[in-house]
Amino acid sequence: MGGMIRQYELVERVKAYDPGVDEEALNRAYVYTMKAHGTQQRASGDPYFSHPVEVAGILSSMKLDSASIITGLLHDTVEDTGATIEEIESMFGADIAKLVDGVTKLSRIELQSDQSKQAENFRKLVLAMSQDIRVLLVKLADRLHNMRTLQFLNDSDKRKRIARETLEIYAPLAERIGIQAWKDELEDLAFGELYPDIRKSILARLEFLRDKSQNVVQRIVDELKRTVAESGLDAWVSGREKRPFSIWSKMQKKAVEFEQISDIVAFRVVVKTVDDCYKALGVVHNAYRVVPGRFKDHISNPKSNGYRSLHTTVFGPQNQRVEMQIRTAEMQEVAELGVAAHWKYKHGETKTDGRQYTWMRGLLEILEHAAGPEEFLEHTKLEMFQDQVFCFSPKGDVFALPRGATPVDFAYAVHSAIGDKCVGAKINGRLVPLRTQLANGDQVEIITSKAQTPNPSWERMVVTGRARARIRRFVRTQQRQQYLVLGREIVDKAFRQAGETPTEKALDGVLKTFKCASVEELYVQVGMGNLTGVAVLNAVFPGRKETAKPASRTRRARSGDKGGKKSLAVPIRGLIAGMAVHYGGCCHPLPGDRIVGIVTTGKGVAIHTIDCDQLEQYVEQPDRWLDVAWEEEAGDAPRVGRMSVVIANEPGSLGNLTTVIGKNQGNIHNLKITNRSQDFFEMLVDVEVRDVKHLTNIIAALRACPSVNSVERSRG
Repeated sequence: MGGMIRQYELVERVKAYDPGVDEEALNRAYVYTMKAHGTQQRASGDPYFSHPVEVAGILSSMKLDSASIITGLLHDTVEDTGATIEEIESMFGADIAKLVDGVTKLSRIELQSDQSKQAENFRKLVLAMSQDIRVLLVKLADRLHNMRTLQFLNDSDKRKRIARETLEIYAPLAERIGIQAWKDELEDLAFGELYPDIRKSILARLEFLRDKSQNVVQRIVDELKRTVAESGLDAWVSGREKRPFSIWSKMQKKAVEFEQISDIVAFRVVVKTVDDCYKALGVVHNAYRVVPGRFKDHISNPKSNGYRSLHTTVFGPQNQRVEMQIRTAEMQEVAELGVAAHWKYKHGETKTDGRQYTWMRGLLEILEHAAGPEEFLEHTKLEMFQDQVFCFSPKGDVFALPRGATPVDFAYAVHSAIGDKCVGAKINGRLVPLRTQLANGDQVEIITSKAQTPNPSWERMVVTGRARARIRRFVRTQQRQQYLVLGREIVDKAFRQAGETPTEKALDGVLKTFKCASVEELYVQVGMGNLTGVAVLNAVFPGRKETAKPASRTRRARSGDKGGKKSLAVPIRGLIAGMAVHYGGCCHPLPGDRIVGIVTTGKGVAIHTIDCDQLEQYVEQPDRWLDVAWEEEAGDAPRVGRMSVVIANEPGSLGNLTTVIGKNQGNIHNLKITNRSQDFFEMLVDVEVRDVKHLTNIIAALRACPSVNSVERSRG
């Protein structure tokens, strides 16, 4: 490392942009950290205190307030030396003590390597930065200096881990708060550690293209300047090379080779006012052909980190495809410095609370719903990395969502209650399926219903962490609820069969046997099929003699014995299909069918019709059979019944078939042609119906239809 920043240099740097700085406090902090770290050394052999001093230097280059810089100097003292927070508070005041404490907590948690720890750390990081964004700034500067000196660490696994964490967490956070320069450098350093060969080859290609197009870039800059100046605008034009890492991610995303200048150089046009931005855009579009689909207006729609600019690509100067960003000097400042830009203008009154960032609020919200730290980390990684699409609510509010987001994501972004109740969506006024991917500029209207609840299948079609966390949480509590209801019924039934009644007290007595924390937990385990009702009964009455063999009863049930104790059947009303109860795809049971349940371990109960062939395989396992019954009012949700139909192969016969089904209030769910010959088509038709009677009516109506040759209710 070159010479470390000297005490007076640091003070001079800060004074240069903040003349009123408390020099005395800065000097005290410098001396304090030097003394505290004493003779400690870094892996590079430098004295340890060079690190906090360099971190303070990095923060001063961002023109941050003196509290941040003092925190940078002190950030490791509590962790690595005998210093205490109390001592720091008495010497430097409460504000700085709080910042140092925040950073210390982050450093503590960062050292743990395994995945769940990393996740937990990230959670704490989010909480700490939501209280004061300066904690994150110091943390990022700390990480940046550590990355710059990473090569001195001997342990290559550790280097890789730190680099990967930098790519996954710290670089995106730098981007989130808009500090482009830090994000670029962090990515680049991590990239060099993780993929040195790829980075080398990209640099070599850049070198090659740079030689080839050496003066092209300058000629483009000159030509753009001239073009804009002719229209009377004052503009500053520059070309800047993209970073190897961003080139590589682009190559991955778009699977492109980079050949053209537009892939490696972006041109910037900086003008005075927002009006001038649009004027300059007009000039450029008027002078050159626009590459369609590449224009983005981030002035009217700023990115969530506050970034504003016009982006466009033209076939232009020197016959090259040229990517341009048009912005004002202030936008330029924000693009480079992000949050840090705010300090420059408003010393003293800046709100440093991180909550003003929508993404910060989003992260905090995910934090509340995620089950554990790993889930949180997974959601936030999703949140951080994707490119965004901007969508509008009917009122005109803008929501930035990751690419690939669906109306369900949008609904949750508006409000979790709207997400939970969402049944449909209109995009730009047209009804669309919920799995439709949203495009930039879509206006999305969510249709809700009080009766709706989040659907387990939604989890597969959402991309935002926020939606996923809510859906998972709902499904978890719902599923538990379902298993609970089912389990209670199963236990009741087992006891009733033996002429007993299960009491809270009796069940409390056997919890230990089954390693359950509560009676509720016991019911859930039974509902999930991990325990049988009979096992619970036998635990409560250990010496019990079995009277009737359950197996003989099921055989009797199969032979069509309708009599007997209806009250022993477990009702399956109010159980959501797909959670605790699954309907056999083999026999498509419908309300009104005689049914039986088979308990499957960990999955709850599968419902089959009593004459389903699949049941043969369970004959030897009597304790998995469960008498189940439809409730009288089970007709609330439509169920799917399957018919096999043979129709004449002639024009209009399929139309007749669908018309008859529709006239009889059946909704075709699926239709598959299984066999076709010269004269006939055989097909399977799945129809949503209320119950068996409804299906029978449809079958009868079809049989009366001339072009239909035969209709049977299909099994399997």
